[in-house]
Amino acid sequence: MRTLSEAHFPELPHYYGGKVRENYDLPDGSRIIISTDRLSAFDRILTCIPYKGQVLTQTARYWFEQTKDICPNHVISYPDPNVVIGKRLDILPVEVVVRGYLAGTTGTSILTLYKKGERSMYGITLPDGMRDNEKLPTPIITPTSKEFDGGHDEPLTPDEIVSKKLLTAEQWQTLSNYALALFAKGQKLAADRGLILVDTKYEFGTDENGTIVLADEIHTPDSSRYWIAESYPHAFENGTRPASFDKDFVRAWVAERCDPYKDAIPEIPPALVEDTSEVYIKAFEAITGQTFVPDDHGATPKDRVRGNLARYFPEI
Repeated sequence: MRTLSEAHFPELPHYYGGKVRENYDLPDGSRIIISTDRLSAFDRILTCIPYKGQVLTQTARYWFEQTKDICPNHVISYPDPNVVIGKRLDILPVEVVVRGYLAGTTGTSILTLYKKGERSMYGITLPDGMRDNEKLPTPIITPTSKEFDGGHDEPLTPDEIVSKKLLTAEQWQTLSNYALALFAKGQKLAADRGLILVDTKYEFGTDENGTIVLADEIHTPDSSRYWIAESYPHAFENGTRPASFDKDFVRAWVAERCDPYKDAIPEIPPALVEDTSEVYIKAFEAITGQTFVPDDHGATPKDRVRGNLARYFPEI
């Protein structure tokens, strides 16, 4: 199986390695962002999923192109299917999640908080009597602090964002307008494809002029929750989860066999990895309406990426 497990090129300057992406800052103020095929969960790398990096990069590319009339984004070019050259930004310390349904499983999700009896959250009050996965009257923004040092993100209200000087009032207004407009466009195009865009995460930064710019990724299977639209009415009526792109096979398999935060990760069966790869590919095709074409040029994916980035290597 061809996978891009890492993309560390000593020839490129100012390297920064994340859990999934490799980054290089260039002298001209741009950044090389390489999406590997690494699968991260439980604060560690579990395995590599063939074509995952290409799927995420190309899904984000589709959405960046579909929404560039709404909001400026960081994209400059795509020299490789796994690579985007983007503007280097100062990332804003607020992570924006837009939600269209009472759903979620994390500690900061509105469904989790709602089930604990909370009705006022993120500066919004929800009515009593709502059911799991019910559509909200209108999409809402649920911002959290963005902890850059590995700490836990905490829920915020718009007033707290401004009073804590995380953003100015004008920045928050611009950012929230962008987020809601992006989500509305995402929901419309998803509906055209027989999908429901349930919720999604956005990350914004500012460029050298202070302009707010959309960064990272947009509406990918990793940053967003999608449901299959035709499954929703029956599932909601019966109190079950609507059908979705269930790509968490590996995560669930590991969690059933060990404490993934403490124990060694057992060897993951190749068939499980292949199944996960197929789900990512099917998600790309369902979301974009395009046929996924794997790029198998080069002896290895890393060789292909190296060749496509050669123009950015410093001359010796």
